Amino acid sequence: MKAIILCAGKGTRLRPLTFTNAKQLIPVANKPVILYSIEKILAAGISEIGMIVNPENESAFREILGDGSNFGAHLEYIVQERPMGLAHAVKLSKNFISGEKFLMYLGDNMIQEDLSKFVNNFSESDLNASILLTPVEDPSRFGIAVVNGGSIVRVVEKPQDPPSNLAIIGVYLFDASIFEGIDNIKPSWRGELEITDAIQYLISHGRKIQGHVVYGWWKDAGRPADLLEANRRVLANLKNSRKLGTINGGTIMEGYVVIEKGAEIVDSIIRGPIIVGEGALIINSYLGPYTSVGPKVTIENSEIENSILLENSTIRDVEVRIDSSIIGKNATVSSIETKPKVHNLVIGDYSLIRLS
Repeated sequence: MKAIILCAGKGTRLRPLTFTNAKQLIPVANKPVILYSIEKILAAGISEIGMIVNPENESAFREILGDGSNFGAHLEYIVQERPMGLAHAVKLSKNFISGEKFLMYLGDNMIQEDLSKFVNNFSESDLNASILLTPVEDPSRFGIAVVNGGSIVRVVEKPQDPPSNLAIIGVYLFDASIFEGIDNIKPSWRGELEITDAIQYLISHGRKIQGHVVYGWWKDAGRPADLLEANRRVLANLKNSRKLGTINGGTIMEGYVVIEKGAEIVDSIIRGPIIVGEGALIINSYLGPYTSVGPKVTIENSEIENSILLENSTIRDVEVRIDSSIIGKNATVSSIETKPKVHNLVIGDYSLIRLS
């Protein structure tokens, strides 16, 4: 079985971060979101993966992931020239799939579920499709499935009046019949070929579509709050500390703390779970739980918790604690004389922010 990962979206909900970086390449716990997706697929026994990318982000994916051999995968890049929908992206992968059953995975998904049983059951069945579903509180935001006796009898994309609370969470298994479905649908009002329309075509023509309901943690990491929650979840699973950098004797550390090589901690308080990347410099600062500090970040005379700091950013002389924030690459946050009571920031790459 093969897999495709869809990464061609523009990531508009994460702007300005995605003006200079694909959303799937933004790090959670100092690892790009896309690598969590690939690890899930590899753990399910699938190593041949088609990466659906767009012309603007293809080079970034190739630079970071290469051909996949460094982590036991074989990656093939498939370019979606224009954003014409999920079903259009699947259609582009037809030659790569070569008639096999396949897994389709949305690249910004982070899920807790082990996919092995899901994949194996489909591989051995006569089902035409099997789709992961989970109950949600706000079903109008998602594609929704209606299930009867384990079979999906209806799907609808972002309904105003949802017929169920079972959201399609972006992990699908298909056989080659899905290409028939795609060939027989028209663009939606958004001008896109919707995968839900292709699935509904299969349902209407008597194909066997299974709904597989899961209850574990899942997150579409498409908004800043979602990235921060994903970061908390990953860091909460730290079970050991690793301290490879230089730690000054005046520094206090509590909880699980990962300090990568080349990082330097001077006269600071570090409370885990937390990760500090290679070459980071922390001076006279407090780093609270659930914070990811990227490579070559500088933090001086400041307090930060529950945040994500991307590579080469700088936080200096900020007197009030920064919380629940995402600081982009090469961004600088520094203080001026007036002292705000709170900071809540989402800062794009190469920004300069002066707080008052």
